Amino acid sequence: MSERLQRNQLVIDEFRSSAGVVGGDFAGVPLLLLTTTGARSGESRVMPVTYLEDGGRLVIFGANGGRANHPGWYHNLLADPAARVEVGAESFAVTASVAEGAEHDRLWARQLPHTPYFAGFQERAGRRIPVVVLTRDATS
Repeated sequence: MSERLQRNQLVIDEFRSSAGVVGGDFAGVPLLLLTTTGARSGESRVMPVTYLEDGGRLVIFGANGGRANHPGWYHNLLADPAARVEVGAESFAVTASVAEGAEHDRLWARQLPHTPYFAGFQERAGRRIPVVVLTRDATS
């Protein structure tokens, strides 16, 4: 397991053992666990992701630490927008959609005061960072 995956697993374990409260680099940061289905593997993938609440929806950002490529979870959601999130001690199904145009810009602008380093990620990545809206499924 790579160092990055090991670090993510530690965050996942801490999140689940403390009802969503995580310390260290993520102390005080709104964090959810996103479970997607691997686009190629078909296997479940869990990733801790920073989020923003927007009118009952959850919004996540494909910053990928400023890397040139989109994060794996983004590709997984494009292939299958059905996912599951854990927020605090709650777990529920969601459907993902990519925010475009004015909605993308509005949500991005709302997030920047909370994570100003995202602006540097955008510049370093050399790509438009995707904004993904997660809408809770009515059945969950």
